Amino acid sequence: MKKISTQNAPAAVGPYSQAIEAGSFVFLAGQIPLDPKTNQLVEGGVDAQTKRVIENIKAVLAEAGSDLTKIVSSTVYLTDMDNFAKMNEVYASYFAEPYPARVTIAVKSLPKNALVEIAVIATK
Repeated sequence: MKKISTQNAPAAVGPYSQAIEAGSFVFLAGQIPLDPKTNQLVEGGVDAQTKRVIENIKAVLAEAGSDLTKIVSSTVYLTDMDNFAKMNEVYASYFAEPYPARVTIAVKSLPKNALVEIAVIATK
């Protein structure tokens, strides 16, 4: 296993890594919409937050030598399923066929009161 870490995405704030490379796979920790420069939650609704989350994912994947086209699976956590359509619109703008497999789960709350968190698994 190899730890993946970049300053272009929010630092891990607990006993976890931004990502772990294992064989030809990269397993990313869930990303919330923190600006990596300020470590603060981005302003705006779920659309702005989803964009920041995916940009953070892109940064970690780049550090691992991968990219969004190599994501095979994602798990999206939303604090309100009424935000699904807006999240989905932003999410869709970053991906093309074949889309990653995806699970979307409603949760009671997320760290720092984020509206969305996304975790992914990608290939190298």
